[in-house]
Amino acid sequence: MFIPQKVVFEEKALGFSLGQELFNNFKKQGIQIEVNKTGRVNGPKDDAVKKFFDGKRTLVVGVKGNAKFQSCKPSAHYQLPLVSGCMGMCEYCYLNTQLGKRPYVKIYVDIDNILNKAFEYASERLPYVTIFEGSATSDPIPVERYTHGLSKAIEAFGSNDHTAFRFVSKYSDVEPFIGLNHNNHTTIRFSINSQEIIKRYEHGTDSADKRIEAAKKVKVDGYDIGFLIAPIFIYEGWKNDYSKLLDKVKAEFQGEKITFEIITHRFTERAKNNILTIYKDSTLPMNEEERKFKYGQFGYGKYIYKDDDMREVKEFFAERINKDFGENSILYIV
Repeated sequence: MFIPQKVVFEEKALGFSLGQELFNNFKKQGIQIEVNKTGRVNGPKDDAVKKFFDGKRTLVVGVKGNAKFQSCKPSAHYQLPLVSGCMGMCEYCYLNTQLGKRPYVKIYVDIDNILNKAFEYASERLPYVTIFEGSATSDPIPVERYTHGLSKAIEAFGSNDHTAFRFVSKYSDVEPFIGLNHNNHTTIRFSINSQEIIKRYEHGTDSADKRIEAAKKVKVDGYDIGFLIAPIFIYEGWKNDYSKLLDKVKAEFQGEKITFEIITHRFTERAKNNILTIYKDSTLPMNEEERKFKYGQFGYGKYIYKDDDMREVKEFFAERINKDFGENSILYIV
């Protein structure tokens, strides 16, 4: 659970019962509170590192209003904007680029309005099922006990035959989801990685063992589950380390229906600059000469593994996962 050092409230948020509840709870805990019209977070202008880590310890409570939902291809049709930001401090995270100047976690108190808007989008696509992604720019589990937003979304989408929900997390606090009427409309995925990578780069997150244990809990409760193994790094002993990780998953889920999404490490020039500004001694492998430059679907270039390396990764994971979990278990390897 995310316990902030400072909470900034947008004035409008206090007009909602959840906003008032959160304000009173944080006040009782003695946590620093600020209120302003926009939920603006003020931090040190000249110290990027301090600004980043101060932001990571800050929670903003706001109102989403009537802002349009962003698309979320190819994994879903729309993002469900319940939360943005993440308390984790993974050095490689793409949010270091997207939210580099706004690293704080932001939650919204007008959850009923957000869900109503989601159903408006879904009605436009009838008779097809509309899929909403709850973690496109966040890891929402650490703030779930404040908002109950995921729980409300799970039950709301579970009650409608034309909606589905999915989200991914590196955290294991899944107790709020046990016993909900999800009706198999929600897929909960867990981002996992080798022990070496979690220790080296995924600061402030749960261990792979805890994430797998959490996946088992929600699987027993009837949810569809999946694992996002990302980002894949090639380093000395990587095959052995990822084999051990897959062995752990196999021990818990062999014979059961689960899915895998496999994503190799990539970086942009902008991301590299941002990362090295914050994590000056980072050992992330970001040597452009060892990578292949490729233009992405959004018009900017990124550095990915070279063809031979990529082929080796694809062959390794395809062979292991197809053998242990079935040939339809891999959604994609990129």
